[in-house]
Amino acid sequence: MLRILRQIHHTGLLSESPTELEAVGREARRIIDERYSGSLAIRQVDAGSCNACELEIHALNNPYYAIERFGFHFVASPRHADILLVTGPVTRHMEAALLRTWDAVPAPKWLVAAGDCAACGGEFGASYACRGGLSGLLPVDASIPGCPPAPADLLRGLLSLIRRG
Repeated sequence: MLRILRQIHHTGLLSESPTELEAVGREARRIIDERYSGSLAIRQVDAGSCNACELEIHALNNPYYAIERFGFHFVASPRHADILLVTGPVTRHMEAALLRTWDAVPAPKWLVAAGDCAACGGEFGASYACRGGLSGLLPVDASIPGCPPAPADLLRGLLSLIRRG
């Protein structure tokens, strides 16, 4: 045990610096406070992904990223959402559910494709079981590239969306 503690003390901290994340978050918080009364609600939909993007999205809620302090929060109902965040290629089985979810989000609303699969179909493309990217089905307001996109990239993508908004 002492050997491990000495190694930890000798190695020091190896995690990423939070300074850029904080700067992006503060700008998002400022825009959300000015334009959107202090908060934006996100409803996340898995349209057929491998769950790698979901792991990164869930990381946004952990204590390191803590996206809620910047004014974004995830909601369980699309009726409470401002942003629909979709991951994965749109499978034929999820197409109807995704369209119903999109219709349930009240206007004004944004649609964000998170990850390469949602943006263009990724590895899955279009096939008998998959429609491919989200833009072939609904008007996408923002795409966040990556397989999967890192939590910081997701936050930057959301910031770019609200800057235009």
